[in-house]
Amino acid sequence: MIRSQLHEGMALLTIDRPDKANSLTAAMLRDLLAAVSDARMAGVRALVLTGTGRVFSAGADLDEARAGLATAPEWEALSGAVAAMPCLTIGALNGTLAGGAFGMALACDIRLAVPEARFFYPVMRLGFLPQPSDTGRLSRLVGPARARMILMAGARIEAPEAQAWGLVDRIHPAAELLPAAMALAADAVAAAPEHVAAIKAMTA
Repeated sequence: MIRSQLHEGMALLTIDRPDKANSLTAAMLRDLLAAVSDARMAGVRALVLTGTGRVFSAGADLDEARAGLATAPEWEALSGAVAAMPCLTIGALNGTLAGGAFGMALACDIRLAVPEARFFYPVMRLGFLPQPSDTGRLSRLVGPARARMILMAGARIEAPEAQAWGLVDRIHPAAELLPAAMALAADAVAAAPEHVAAIKAMTA
């Protein structure tokens, strides 16, 4: 369900459950967290998060969400681990991003998306609170009013608008998404880990 590839200073983590819109179970969240930890231990200089199919992630698996996964601490732990990575982190969003899956993407340094991607976080309608760090990261990226449009008004944001807001940095066709992410990571991968970490800290 989670594929992890480490190669020459880069980690590529892929959510691979396209038949379920890459919705995440508790086990998958733990696997993602372990993969991020392994990448850190390996001293990677870049980490890329992506998915298979047409959806990056629909958030929590529906059955497990009803059993409490929607508010589980694993979401916050995962986004915190991504944010704390001392390397360049890139979300290569191959499709729609929804719900709790927002956290790991918001925690990335750079977000790329395909033109068909949509972004929504329906916590108001579903009666859940968003993860604590998600609200701050989202507000810093798009501003408080737009964050409230997503979190409180249930707005569904198309990729061009997401880019205009600063939620997405660049838009690429699906076939170009991963190559574009790899190209952005190339300079960091070629550098020393401490150099990458220092520049990331300076831009925090």
